Amino acid sequence: MAASKKKMSDLECGMVTIIKVFHKYSSYKCNLKKAELKDLINSEMSNFILKIHENETLDELFADLDQNEDLEIDFKEFINLIAMVTSACHELFAPKQSQ
Repeated sequence: MAASKKKMSDLECGMVTIIKVFHKYSSYKCNLKKAELKDLINSEMSNFILKIHENETLDELFADLDQNEDLEIDFKEFINLIAMVTSACHELFAPKQSQ
């Protein structure tokens, strides 16, 4: 990767981390099965999302993310999850505005 030769910004490092985590759980096949998505969420997002214990919860989340209904979550579908969680958590980290 050409970007690795220069110092990457915080945002670029975050993007690379998202890509690496996705591939870690998808075993580099570029798609997540239901169990892999559950493992990823429970291991990597447990401070932002409650751990998934019930299959019904996982089934609902998986169905919402699996836009093409191929029973796998590809990277673009995964990014939708990242965007939703990041947006929902934004206020926790946003600087307080003085009034």
